[in-house]
Amino acid sequence: MNIEITDRAKKEIANILKNEEKGSFFRVTIEGGGCSGFKYIFSIDKSVTIDDFKNDMVVIDKLSLSYLKDSILDYQETLIEKAFKIKNPNAQSSCGCGISFSL
Repeated sequence: MNIEITDRAKKEIANILKNEEKGSFFRVTIEGGGCSGFKYIFSIDKSVTIDDFKNDMVVIDKLSLSYLKDSILDYQETLIEKAFKIKNPNAQSSCGCGISFSL
């Protein structure tokens, strides 16, 4: 597996999915955009393709997975936000919000 999913992230994903339609997954995607060039997208999805990487409740498409090599998906709760965060060692830089990055 190319990406680590922390216990906090797994717990929050399970919490989210229990309110979704049976058979739903938490999808992580990387798209062009954001203030740094690429951005992380988190969504709920029911479809999985043959090229998708699937780890329990998390699905990542093949191209996005290549950008996420050796990354960590975490869930953080602070006084000002609750959010999924990706610690990506491949990112050259990222914006202040942590949602977009450059390679």
